[in-house]
Amino acid sequence: MADIGVIAKITAQDGKRADLAGALQGALDAAEHEPGTLYYMLLEDATDANVLWMYEMYENQAALEAHMGSDAFKALGPSIGPFLAGRPELIFCKPIGGKGA
Repeated sequence: MADIGVIAKITAQDGKRADLAGALQGALDAAEHEPGTLYYMLLEDATDANVLWMYEMYENQAALEAHMGSDAFKALGPSIGPFLAGRPELIFCKPIGGKGA
């Protein structure tokens, strides 16, 4: 079972959501090879044309820290910065049950 989850709301500047999603592709690709990263999914908001959501699940805190310390994560700020409408909102949570847990 995953030990830690992250839900991130990432808001793009008006009309820049597709550009923002493209800039996030490097992080999506890198997460494919991260041990301990169980889910790393980018989602489009169904009601707000400027919002993306990131759904992340990690085996443990060490896996999250390894992800956040990776070269791909460090490169993320400069690549997505030009498209952001503000700082991403991060929610850290602990799974307690359900399908896929």
